[in-house]
Amino acid sequence: MSKPNSSNAFKSIFASSAIVVCLIIGILIFKFILGHASHFDVEGHPKSGDYLGMMYQGGVIVPILIAIFLIIITFSIERLMTISRAKGKGSIETFIYEIKSLVAVDNFDEAIAVCDKQQGSLANVVRAGVEKLKSIQSDASLDKESKVAAIQKEIEEATALELPMLSKNLSIISTCATIATLFGLIGTVLGMIRSFAAMSQAGAPDTTALATGISEALINTAIGIIGSVLGIIMYNFFTNKIDAITFSMDEAGFTIVQSVSAHK
Repeated sequence: MSKPNSSNAFKSIFASSAIVVCLIIGILIFKFILGHASHFDVEGHPKSGDYLGMMYQGGVIVPILIAIFLIIITFSIERLMTISRAKGKGSIETFIYEIKSLVAVDNFDEAIAVCDKQQGSLANVVRAGVEKLKSIQSDASLDKESKVAAIQKEIEEATALELPMLSKNLSIISTCATIATLFGLIGTVLGMIRSFAAMSQAGAPDTTALATGISEALINTAIGIIGSVLGIIMYNFFTNKIDAITFSMDEAGFTIVQSVSAHK
């Protein structure tokens, strides 16, 4: 049991560290890239058409939004690698077809070998079911219903061990998709406050402060929406991938159970 615990601890440390690192990188990008003097004229205004300088005008919320964007990208890459490993080395459709064919003729050793070759979460679940089927197939003390129940329990337990690994860190992507818009709105509100403060001055309004406030409002809104859209797309993408793997697990489990039911 020490290996799973160590793995979970490492993944938790990775998630926490990745968030902190992304926040630090966001601050550095804001300060040294977006805020570089080359993006501004002698009066400190962004040069015409210089979008990096315009982003800098978004204010203190911009590095947070950049960090959220980087977090979404980081954990999307991590999930993509994890789910790719979970699917295994070969085609899922081909793997399921081979398992069906081998289990149908009671060739359990070859089916286990195919699982070892495929690897991944799907193969682990199927392997657990095939091994259980192999061990109880010739057990005369168990009736057909007891064998089916034992195999179903084994597959369910194996699936319960694999699914958390597939869905881990998806909550981070989902949360970032939500808070990106909220932080963008906070930046928008701060920018509008600055704009109205400039307009409320006696006499001629401070046009510089007014323009800066409007830029801050629009830039934060744009960055927040972009981050939110990316997060939603990636979350739905990975959710669909996990659903497909789960369906394949159920399909393979049904095949194994049917093999028991087919025997007299």
